[in-house]
Amino acid sequence: MTVEAQKETLGFQTEVKHLLHLMIHSLYSNKEIFLRELVSNASDAADKLRFEALSNDGLYEGDSELKIRIDFDEAKKTITITDNGIGMTRAEVQDHIGTIAKSGTKQFFERLTGDQAKDSELIGQFGVGFYSAFIVADKVTLTTRKAGVAEAVRWESAGEGDYTLETVEKANRGTEIVLHLKDGEEEFLNAWKIRSIIKKFSDHISLPIIMSREVDAETDDEGNETAAAHLEDETVNTASALWTKSKDEISDEDYNEFYKHVGHDFQDPLTHVHSKVEGTNEYTLLLYTPSRAPFDLWDRDSKHGVKLYIRKVFITDDAEQLMPRYLRFIRGVIDADSLPLNVSREILQQSKQISAIKTGAVKKVLGMLEDLAENQADKYQSFWEQFGNVIKEGPIEDAKNKDRIAKLLRFSSTHTNDKTQNVSLADYVSRMKEGQDKIYFVTADSFAAAKNSPHLEIFRKKGIEVLLLTDRIDEWLISSLTDFDDKHLQSIAKGELDLEQFDTEEDKQHQEELNKDFETVLSQMKDVLKDKVSDVRISHRLTDSPACLVTGVYDMSLNMERIMKEAGQAMNMMGMGGSKPTFEINPDHGLVKALKNEQDDSRFADISHILFDQAVLSEGGQLDDPSAFVHKLNGLLQGLLA
Repeated sequence: MTVEAQKETLGFQTEVKHLLHLMIHSLYSNKEIFLRELVSNASDAADKLRFEALSNDGLYEGDSELKIRIDFDEAKKTITITDNGIGMTRAEVQDHIGTIAKSGTKQFFERLTGDQAKDSELIGQFGVGFYSAFIVADKVTLTTRKAGVAEAVRWESAGEGDYTLETVEKANRGTEIVLHLKDGEEEFLNAWKIRSIIKKFSDHISLPIIMSREVDAETDDEGNETAAAHLEDETVNTASALWTKSKDEISDEDYNEFYKHVGHDFQDPLTHVHSKVEGTNEYTLLLYTPSRAPFDLWDRDSKHGVKLYIRKVFITDDAEQLMPRYLRFIRGVIDADSLPLNVSREILQQSKQISAIKTGAVKKVLGMLEDLAENQADKYQSFWEQFGNVIKEGPIEDAKNKDRIAKLLRFSSTHTNDKTQNVSLADYVSRMKEGQDKIYFVTADSFAAAKNSPHLEIFRKKGIEVLLLTDRIDEWLISSLTDFDDKHLQSIAKGELDLEQFDTEEDKQHQEELNKDFETVLSQMKDVLKDKVSDVRISHRLTDSPACLVTGVYDMSLNMERIMKEAGQAMNMMGMGGSKPTFEINPDHGLVKALKNEQDDSRFADISHILFDQAVLSEGGQLDDPSAFVHKLNGLLQGLLA
């Protein structure tokens, strides 16, 4: 077979050039990871071929013994990694190697600091396995042929501004990567060195990693040579699936290195769970919680991190049925013994066995997190800072486990008055005042706005703790999580407050007197603000601020309304917003007292509008007409100074 040569020179994406430069300098102190990453990619290629060949045995092309081979040539200063896995087409090479086609790339580069130690962690987080070759090589040549495809392609680059693509001939499917080592990297042209790296990082790879070893000449008792010196293939890894071993046989280092392979991460995991379930639906799972969030955690199209195997044969790494979206950060493997090998993705979606496996896996993960929260609080806090916003999706998505997930949630609160989210709902309940039957919270678009909300004033005065919810997901969370431990979650910015049990007789009498004294003011203000408010009333929640806005118990919160508007949602079309808030005034405040005695209707109206606009601003909202607010405020100040 002859293929028509098609060679072209193409430029790297700007992001790739930037990434290569950073990686070479930031990861150089741990340069031996290049071999781990390339072996891991080769293993993935073999797994993908196994799966595709389940429905098309011809893809094996007569060679079903999958393996990885590593060779080195001291004279040429090259290391060659070869696999007989799935291989790639020309388009796939260009997509996977010439570009970084991942969302979040821009944000990733914006987070880089210039500090090599910090940036090396971020680079590892990005998952750049193939490019690690350029840490030790000044030229990389990749030759690959996709299983079942006649045409092969050669990719070559010096890791600078461009690369070449060329159509070539290749007898065997799979991929061959040749690293032309830089001067000074000769330590890797050593069989002992390569073996030690494989044993350290890749011993758990479930297919054989082959190297040639030199066998000395054999002689008889008289010194006559009976067999010449020769090279002999040797499998240098255990080549058995780690998850199938007994826990007693697996060291912490083994667990950590397997995680780095399956999770494509550079750091150790935070924790893991390894379990075998027996019975009619038998399966083994080995699942990890990463120590940090991947850069594409919020990419809805990213693949889940759990790989499905059936009797050690890889099936898919895109099994959405194995882990819910709120646990999308979990990495690892699930190996089912009772499923048929020819299972299709369509069958996976409808399988009762898969559904049962998912249920069991979720319980194991929640148990793992519960154990972390109970016994390693510092580690759990680290976990929460990385994945808390994702866990908050749990009560929305997983009604069956809502109560368990609720115990894992952490928030800021007025108890600590600190931005750190480290208060659990159980902590809150344990500190509730005698007679208190609700868990109070306030939502805002920032911690500063929540902490300084005028709605908190009466709660601070009475010593009642309030949760400060400032993540966007919180608005959806509280719509699903309405109760905890038989205590209702209550927004302090909605409806009438039910705090009478904490009022003294003197407080109650004072409120009755105020309602009578300000009856005319309330009526007049309602007429002035009729286009903006549904009602004006005396506030039971303010002690220092002159006014605040309150929404109805079943209405959308002002914070939620802002979020939806920013997202471009039409409130009136959704039937969720557009209701006018209630305007509450503080009769003990000097400005409100002055209104009571104001005889000028125009000044009364201006002050009323100013108080309303101030309430909007204190809620973190935006004014419809800022210039009108400034004009009225300047007029009021001018009158005071005249």
